[in-house]
Amino acid sequence: MFALSTPDRTPPAEPLGADAPLAARMRPRTLAEVVGQAHLLSPGAPLRRLAEGGEVASVLLYGPPGTGKTTLARLLADVATRHFVALSALSSGVKELRDVMNDARRRRDRQTVLFIDEVHRFSKTQQDALLGAVEDRVVLLVAATTENPSFSVVSPLLSRLLVLQLQSLTEDEVRELLRRAVKDERGLSGAVTLSSEAEDALVRLAAGDARSALTALEASADGVTYTGGTVVDVPAVERAVAETAVRYDRQGDQHHDVVSAFIKSIRGSDPDAALHYLARMLVAGEDPRFIARRLVVHASEDVGLADHTALQAAVAAAQTVQLIGMPEARLALAQATVHLAMAPKSNTVIVGIDEAMADVRAGAVGEIPAHLRKGRYKGARELGNAIGYQYPHRTSEGVLEQQYPPDGLVGKDYYRPTQHGGERVLHERLSKLRRAVRGEER
Repeated sequence: MFALSTPDRTPPAEPLGADAPLAARMRPRTLAEVVGQAHLLSPGAPLRRLAEGGEVASVLLYGPPGTGKTTLARLLADVATRHFVALSALSSGVKELRDVMNDARRRRDRQTVLFIDEVHRFSKTQQDALLGAVEDRVVLLVAATTENPSFSVVSPLLSRLLVLQLQSLTEDEVRELLRRAVKDERGLSGAVTLSSEAEDALVRLAAGDARSALTALEASADGVTYTGGTVVDVPAVERAVAETAVRYDRQGDQHHDVVSAFIKSIRGSDPDAALHYLARMLVAGEDPRFIARRLVVHASEDVGLADHTALQAAVAAAQTVQLIGMPEARLALAQATVHLAMAPKSNTVIVGIDEAMADVRAGAVGEIPAHLRKGRYKGARELGNAIGYQYPHRTSEGVLEQQYPPDGLVGKDYYRPTQHGGERVLHERLSKLRRAVRGEER
């Protein structure tokens, strides 16, 4: 993203030209034109107070792409007494930040709104460089991120920001944007009409992303007008976007059906079918992070300890998606898919933890045995804590007879390994461990 202004120049207010992207031309000019985010823009809500000049607080706008973060930042700057500067974390460093801060100090009679897009890409040093100016309100910082700020923004900066979470647009909200863009003079000015079926397809393709919806509409409309037509229908959307992308979610539940078939093919040990469904998702533009998360879950749920490398393979694929992105990350996703499909299967891990959680919810908790309780604090010995605890490493085998669960759960088996893959060895070892720990006869 290029800077929207330089430190010594406010952005021009004149309308964008016809050559500008439809999403840019249709960017809301006032709060009244904003679609969605009602929880942040209702009367008295913090973002509305900021936009109306009634409150001065730096904010972090956190949410998915296409939900209006840049638009809202510009509206915050439209207060007459504010000067707007935009930087991108992709191309700006500490020097640029300092230039903005110095310029803001010279403009003490006119508050500077500093918008930083993708702030999660700033290093710790760059984020730290903002602390003083935000603390002293030299600038009104409006930062935007698609990443969880608890992990992507340093704590000192996060504590100085009002975190506002934006939500993906609903289908009705995306529909409203599409209809407005078709009719509005800044948009398509009624040059085409949009069939209800094509509108449905665009809404599903957008998945709550306003920018994506308008970009797809523009591409579809351009294709229609190029051939002399006036109606954007489903074939026009398919030609402009991607035929498989529309068909992937044509009925609304196709997304879930394909994902279900993908997981069930892996569970059923059919790598060929699993790769087919993986390909359908990738070609359709499915978020590779979503696919990676499903593989990580599946590794523990359906493979478990029958192949102790399965989870490592799935996590490695997820990390590859984050580090490299598409299209190269498809290789890691395919590798993990084949690995999990061919791995021996066991659901004993999920069965074990679910049974244990069910018992806890049912009240089967009991007192922790006194000899297992912490004993290194004043008065602990008087309570009987840690008395009689036996340290396993003092034995030659590292295992000895001792009670670990509460009284009511002695002898309860939650983990019951199968004879599949690596669990065959674990089955034999666990039998020996239980006999030793529980003091059962051999």
